[in-house]
Amino acid sequence: MKDNKLHIYNTLTKKKTPFIPLNSPHAGMYVCGPTVYGDPHLGHARAAITYDILFRRLKYLGYNVRYVRNITDVGHLLGDANDGEDKILRKARLEQLEPMEVAQYYTNRYNKAMEMLNILPPSIEPHASGHILEQIDFVQKILDAGYAYESNGSVYFDVEKYNRKTGNYGKLSGRNIEELLETTRELDGQSEKRRSADFALWKKAAPEHLMHWKSPWSEGFPGWHLECSAMSVKYLGEEFDIHGGGMDLMFPHHECEIAQSVAALGKESVHCWMHNNMITINGQKMGKSLDNFITLEELFTGQHPLLTQAYSPMSIRFFILQAHYRSTLDFSNEALQASEKGLNRILDACKQVKKIHPSDKSIYMETGEALSINDLHEKCEAAMDDDLNTAVVISCLFDAVRIVNAILSGNATVAEDDLHKLEKLFHIFLFEILGIRVAETQSDANQEAYQKAVDLLLAIRQDAKLRKDWTTSDTIRNQLTSFGFEIKDTKDGVDWKLN
Repeated sequence: MKDNKLHIYNTLTKKKTPFIPLNSPHAGMYVCGPTVYGDPHLGHARAAITYDILFRRLKYLGYNVRYVRNITDVGHLLGDANDGEDKILRKARLEQLEPMEVAQYYTNRYNKAMEMLNILPPSIEPHASGHILEQIDFVQKILDAGYAYESNGSVYFDVEKYNRKTGNYGKLSGRNIEELLETTRELDGQSEKRRSADFALWKKAAPEHLMHWKSPWSEGFPGWHLECSAMSVKYLGEEFDIHGGGMDLMFPHHECEIAQSVAALGKESVHCWMHNNMITINGQKMGKSLDNFITLEELFTGQHPLLTQAYSPMSIRFFILQAHYRSTLDFSNEALQASEKGLNRILDACKQVKKIHPSDKSIYMETGEALSINDLHEKCEAAMDDDLNTAVVISCLFDAVRIVNAILSGNATVAEDDLHKLEKLFHIFLFEILGIRVAETQSDANQEAYQKAVDLLLAIRQDAKLRKDWTTSDTIRNQLTSFGFEIKDTKDGVDWKLN
């Protein structure tokens, strides 16, 4: 295992702490996945990419990582707590489908989009509907501990009693629970809950509810918060290293998870809580509930009023990684265009570095200053260890691009060992850690034939230049340029790329 100085910001303690796994070299991480009732959008992509970077970094450092990311296919109500219709049931009713048809369809769509974004699949992807027995058992433990009550076939968590005994409710989100409880006293029979702050562990199903299971309390279904407590403990144990999710899940979802685990197990399960920040549009959170989201398919096809073009999955990934995961990221078409250009600059440098011929020394010709290749590698390592600071890593990669361009233009030379380090820098941090993938749009055979055809045209152009046949030379260059090719005459020959 590599020497590890990785520090992660723990949302619970509000500070960066060294990552020290409970059972090294094993590491366990649980991340809240999607509620599968609609197409994935840019906000889903940010969460998935954030924890993909963590997964990749931990694997790179030598850990044996068990990564669990759930699928919510039951119990998530429209009010994100206890109110309204189940989101998947509502979609099923509108489209006249079985609820599991809806869940399976959008699970497939989500996983396909994640694959296009080059997000590594989790080790385990449990579904809430497949773990009903575990959730019933978890509810019973909370009841046995005295922190829940049954009411008309439903079971609710007693927030006031829990907070009175532990003082813990609200510790993650910083909510003033005493004030919340003071303003949500007994509901005088208007609800089966004692207080509106209480949340559902199990809900009795109405006759028209299509998704329900037998339990000791009623024919019903589990509450939304319960699934993550039950499934994380099942696959990672009663204590595990990292729990991640979007910042919008901090309250009530993750706050309720903490309370459930303490009530059922007598201790907190999670050692480090991580939360990625939001993507905003005009300063407002992007989300399905606000109807201001852009789906990934719309981004990939360009079919949205806010977009002027289609964007590749890697352009989207690069756009998200240019900001630190804990900072807000504001969407705009202009920002996406800038990210696309920046990524193309780096990928072009990766191609060009293979054409560089090594020299005896690694220096800038004009100043005699040594190239900073070793420094860049150390800065990238330090940035990743500093709470996964991908923005700094990308800045270092742009510095590497400038070194490549200086060498190609004759303003610098590079020794053979440093040239290998430069190639390694791109390989490790751009491809392995940041997960950027070079798009393959053609078969290898077609790609080779395509390249040979362009090289042949440029060879004919070069021969025309030697014969001073400027008409032929200019015609070939102008035609290739009109097709989107960029032609560069260098001291070592001709370079080209297709924009």
